[in-house]
Amino acid sequence: MTQQHPEMAEEQAYIVFAYECLEASKTGAMKIRELTSSGPGGTFQARLERNVFDENLVHRLEQLELGDAALVFGRIDRTADEGDEIEAFHIGRLAVADANREPVVVDWRAPVAEPFYRATGREPMGLLRRRHFVVESARLLALEDELFGEGHLGIGHDEGLGGEDPRQGLRGYSTLLTALGKSRTGQLGDIVATIQSEQDEIIRSPQGGVLVVQGGPGTGKTVVALHRAAYLLYTHRFPLEDQGVLVIGPNRIFLRYIERVLPSLGEAGVEQVILADLIPDATFGGRESSDIARVKGQKKIARVIDKAITDRERPLREDVVLPYGTGYARLRVEESVNIVKAARRRFHRHNAGRRFVENEVWSAMAATVRSGAEAEDVRESLRELPEMRAVFERMWPLLTPTQLLHDLFGSKALLKLAAQGILPESEYLLLHRERSESVADVRWTTADAALLDEARHLLGPKPRRNGKIDDADEIRTYGHIVVDEVQDLTPMQLRMVTRRSLSGSMTVVGDIAQATGPLAANDWNDVLEHLPTKKDPRVVGLSVGYRIPAQIMELADKVMLAATPGLRAPRSVREGDEGPAIIPVAAGASLVDAVVACAADVTARGGGRAAIICAEDSIEEISNALNTAGIKHGLARAAGLDQDLSIVPATMAKGLELDDVIVVEPAAVVAEDPQGLRLLYVTLTRSTRSLSIVHQQPLPNAML
Repeated sequence: MTQQHPEMAEEQAYIVFAYECLEASKTGAMKIRELTSSGPGGTFQARLERNVFDENLVHRLEQLELGDAALVFGRIDRTADEGDEIEAFHIGRLAVADANREPVVVDWRAPVAEPFYRATGREPMGLLRRRHFVVESARLLALEDELFGEGHLGIGHDEGLGGEDPRQGLRGYSTLLTALGKSRTGQLGDIVATIQSEQDEIIRSPQGGVLVVQGGPGTGKTVVALHRAAYLLYTHRFPLEDQGVLVIGPNRIFLRYIERVLPSLGEAGVEQVILADLIPDATFGGRESSDIARVKGQKKIARVIDKAITDRERPLREDVVLPYGTGYARLRVEESVNIVKAARRRFHRHNAGRRFVENEVWSAMAATVRSGAEAEDVRESLRELPEMRAVFERMWPLLTPTQLLHDLFGSKALLKLAAQGILPESEYLLLHRERSESVADVRWTTADAALLDEARHLLGPKPRRNGKIDDADEIRTYGHIVVDEVQDLTPMQLRMVTRRSLSGSMTVVGDIAQATGPLAANDWNDVLEHLPTKKDPRVVGLSVGYRIPAQIMELADKVMLAATPGLRAPRSVREGDEGPAIIPVAAGASLVDAVVACAADVTARGGGRAAIICAEDSIEEISNALNTAGIKHGLARAAGLDQDLSIVPATMAKGLELDDVIVVEPAAVVAEDPQGLRLLYVTLTRSTRSLSIVHQQPLPNAML
């Protein structure tokens, strides 16, 4: 790469022209919007069409807001389809045209841009040259050319380096290293300018079915999945934009970390959530042991919830006799038995059967009145009586998911009744917790989200007063779902995800070596058996580690091999400036003081983002010590990675990348999770620059 390239000035001028065209497009879109928003006049159809047009313009304007992201990052030259004329296409973040509607920049997702990411010396895909730009906004800093054809390999590291060289097959190697060498900002950036061939193949793969992406630390699996979502929205704009795309992350820290990627690619309308966000009318924040979470995560807990609902569909214990007119209206026990049985046969979802039960009860009671009253007359006369409300509450109560589980978990008797023959006593008693005075007071746990969703699915929404169901009360489905760190989801959580899939189209990414939690997957089949099966799933792998220096991966690989023997570690593409620093603390000395001293050294270095990763119960003590030492820092659980130095719980470090990482007491990290060595592997693989390990307890054998 050189700044003395003879075409630097020409390319810089082209980039400036592209930005001018972009601004002209924005100005034109604003003018059209002003013309279409001239008031409520016209026919209903005209207003509707105008509103739709306006919405499309707003979306277009959102796409054109790039912020600091580079508009243009490359160019391809190829022989035209006819003749020997050479045609060039500048590749960028979104499509831009000039005043004559001639393309100035080609969207990276367009078919014509595919060779920019896929062409190799062996398969040039018609290219003569591929050019990479190093750009800061509209400023061109450097160029890198790759030539194709006779006498050229196209990609400098494509041939002749041996199968184990990590650079083999990488395009724009110098440009890639420049991008990787930039300091972190606390937010995940897109890789649209440096997507490699194996990543692009995943991004552009067909939409249908479940695509599993296995990728070790630093392989870019998260950004690949997000770029794939952007690509699918571009390629299948209709119907995906209406059906919706859902991105599910493991925790709030992760969501804040990735939140800018899709908007930077021109796709601002994608929902990004954690599973708890999909549960209405419930407050989360409760904590529980891993043993309880394991019970709640098992697939068979769905049968317990189903049985708990059935247990609330009960005939009367004794006849109900109420005064009516000059006589009495009666509901006999045997009649209530028949009504409950009939409702169970007719309705798959509990709440939908309530209106049927009510109507049958009024009809049965009307039949006992000597005057031959109509069911509606009996209903109008008796419906407000507390005795009748008690009848319906016993026979077929209208329930919300929170009410159902609040009652179930608050009663050992109800738990025993629902779990009999499904869970052993030692497991179902773990679900019992002291009943709160009000369901609104309950703080649900992460594992509860899937159980509440199962209950919501089985109960169905409550009918409105007119007896109809509002579509807004139903569980929403999506045209495509992206799930990150999917290897950590329990069978119940995977059922929850599957329930939201409209057609079975998903991209799920993760790493079996990083699977943690009480029901951690040991094989992708453990995950796939709970995901949609409309089409055969595809499992693909990412083999190259772009983020983590080789010296750090060498230590981490020891832990990975001990935690998951048989899995292959990704190959690092770059060497770091230094290996991991092991900092032992003598018995009797202060571990926290050593952590503070290490943090002071790291922050003095400056540039980028640093984190202290530790077990949950160490966070407060370390934070207090940093405050005493005057070292500014943030708590990632509350503020993400907004500060130059953050304290991150080991259980929430997955998916993050930082310049400098301090791992505190590996033995305590291992003890925090049933898959402790895998959790340690996660913490050791977050750094792009330096890794320090501060410990007082003996290091786990896997690190030695």
